[in-house]
Amino acid sequence: MLLYLKILFLAIFLTACSYNNALFAPTGPTNAKINNSPAVQKATMRPYTINGKTYYPTVVNVGDRASGVASWYGPNFHGKKTSNGEVYNMHNMTAAHKTLPMNTIVKVTNLNNKKSVVVRINDRGPFVANRVIDLSKAAATQIGMIQAGTAPVSMEVVGFSGEIKQPSDTKVVQNLPSASVVGGEFMVQIGAFRNIKGANIYQKEHQNIMGYKSIIREYSIDNMAIYRVFLTGFRSEEEARDFIKSGHFEGAYIIRG
Repeated sequence: MLLYLKILFLAIFLTACSYNNALFAPTGPTNAKINNSPAVQKATMRPYTINGKTYYPTVVNVGDRASGVASWYGPNFHGKKTSNGEVYNMHNMTAAHKTLPMNTIVKVTNLNNKKSVVVRINDRGPFVANRVIDLSKAAATQIGMIQAGTAPVSMEVVGFSGEIKQPSDTKVVQNLPSASVVGGEFMVQIGAFRNIKGANIYQKEHQNIMGYKSIIREYSIDNMAIYRVFLTGFRSEEEARDFIKSGHFEGAYIIRG
């Protein structure tokens, strides 16, 4: 009877888990108070929607790089609250980014003239097509992009929580100890198989679903191999839950990688 119940449980488990059977600290003095309490930091990692588009704050590491077009914002926003509750001061070395965790420290380099500045993320934006970061007026002045308004830039994560001051040279930046924002990688299980051949076929059929990649991991239940197919690339639990709610895979669920 016990063996029968285990086999029955395994059959139910496989059926339920299958479908159709199957992305940066000020460089000078600042009057803004940095709120690093766990509750505030967790709140700024929640997804948010602007103009119908949902943005998911990302988990990043020191050394992560990106590039794109930078813009700047100044007098019209000076004195107003930023997304993390601070008062925006256009004379401080800060910036707005759509998905980087608050108080991430980023080195931004103007690719037109190679001038660099280190800024702290304390706001969300810019919500303009093809813009990746919005610099304060002071930061934009330091890398010579005030008159042009925009500039192609490279960005590198160099620290967190406002604790790292402006490096004296590039070598110091490169030698920073490894660190990361608290978070994790989340996966969504979309299928489970007893046979590796079936898992391989299913994984190849779902190699790229809405930008998420599929992988196979082997587990064992009562000494029987189980091959589970997961979608990876979710940067927060909320993002994974939103995907599941879309209804693409019946019985899908989240695990933390």
